[in-house]
Amino acid sequence: MTALRALQGLEDGRSSVRLRAALAVGTAPDPRFVGRLIERCAVEPEFFVRDMLTWALTRHPVSVTLPGLLSEVRSERAQARSQALHTLSKIGDRRAWPAITRALLSDADDEVARSAWRAAVLLVPEGEESDLAAVLVTQLGRGERETQLSLSRALVALGDVIVPVLEAVAADPDRSVRAHALATERLLRDPDAGFEFAIEEAKRVVALGGSGHGG
Repeated sequence: MTALRALQGLEDGRSSVRLRAALAVGTAPDPRFVGRLIERCAVEPEFFVRDMLTWALTRHPVSVTLPGLLSEVRSERAQARSQALHTLSKIGDRRAWPAITRALLSDADDEVARSAWRAAVLLVPEGEESDLAAVLVTQLGRGERETQLSLSRALVALGDVIVPVLEAVAADPDRSVRAHALATERLLRDPDAGFEFAIEEAKRVVALGGSGHGG
């Protein structure tokens, strides 16, 4: 597939053609394509095509992709923010860290917030994990089970620094926050427990009036 055809293919109405086009661009990287790839990420409806677009972006030099992605995390379009954050997490360059703002970590759109959480725990500079954990715990109790699991996984990835901040919300008046905190701590102690089991157990503890700390 020629470069021109690949770029045209990204706009094709058939997802299979767009997928092949993204693969072609990633297979033969060209800095001139980066802007179009980033633009397409913001509007591409198919998950598998978006993933291929991200892969294609990771095949280009970071110096070329980073400026556009950092601009995109400030977009008004939720999918643009989410996909840019996802791509930044795949690139893994810590120069992107300052762009992971508190506003993104608490974004009203669950997909954006989840992408920000994943990117943050991968990009956080050494020594700043506790500060990040303190921001992430403000999102406990948020959303449906899938969103809650994403947050728990992000927190657990930070390690033992999360224990004090989880304990600090153990007396939160919101039962869902307390249960989510307990479930996250359980996952930290026993990663094989499974989130469903951990959250249901935590809910029972909270319902019985316990905090789960100190027996």
